[in-house]
Amino acid sequence: MMKQLLITLLVLAIAMPAFSQDDEKKEPEYGWKNAAIGNLNFTQSAFDNWTAGGEDNWVWQLDLNGKFINDQAKTNWANTGKVSYGRTKIGDTEQRKAADEISLESVFTYKMSLYVNPYVAVSGLTQLTEGFNYGVDPLAENPISKFLNPGYFTESFGIGYQPMEEFKTRLGVAFKQTVTSDTAFSVIYGVVDEDTNEPKKLRNEVGMESVSDYERNITETVKYVFKLKAFTAFDGADNIDVDWDNIFAAQIAKYLAVSFNYKIFYDSDVSYKRQVKSVLAVGLTYNFL
Repeated sequence: MMKQLLITLLVLAIAMPAFSQDDEKKEPEYGWKNAAIGNLNFTQSAFDNWTAGGEDNWVWQLDLNGKFINDQAKTNWANTGKVSYGRTKIGDTEQRKAADEISLESVFTYKMSLYVNPYVAVSGLTQLTEGFNYGVDPLAENPISKFLNPGYFTESFGIGYQPMEEFKTRLGVAFKQTVTSDTAFSVIYGVVDEDTNEPKKLRNEVGMESVSDYERNITETVKYVFKLKAFTAFDGADNIDVDWDNIFAAQIAKYLAVSFNYKIFYDSDVSYKRQVKSVLAVGLTYNFL
């Protein structure tokens, strides 16, 4: 199932450049290109003697996205970061976490040819605060995640391919670490000794990683962005970890935007079923850079 999904997504990623309408050659502009965007979304509903039923509720989410790229004649150093956090409250229940993610990536590319070039990369993924499975633990007494529980870190090197400005992909050898700073979370995320099943604080894996990025302005105000990451360990090639993040964003007015985020995550060490998250948001947006 996951292999079929991965093959489909990789074919889609490779085919995407064919849809580009911008084939004109552009003179390169070297130097730093920086961008930082913040989005704040808030929704609230209140009911008073409402016979049709309903519960008071509110939800807010703050997203910060940054991109800092130093492009030179022979090198390219691309740094990206994302911080997302939100809370929600329904009725008399305690407020709960609605979104929580810290994601960082740095990729250094040495330009040897027009399209195909070697690279080295590092990335990290974790969350800010404690998370709970309210379906199992409605009183929120036992957290299932918190900062660096888990934390995912990857170092890789290999060959990158960028046939156009909007699309790039890379494939290489990768070293992946799954961190649990508190061993109480180790079993949940498979950070255990393979022989004794005792919890550890670090699991190391060596394998192959593929990462594809696509960003296209569909219209002057509508943008589609996806990032597809796949990792398979050499000692477990039948299992492929997949992280596929899709974002549609539309600028309605100068400070008002609507976005739809659809994310698929699969890691057999955490769950044998794929995880899906979708968020539709309307709110304020601001360009810092």
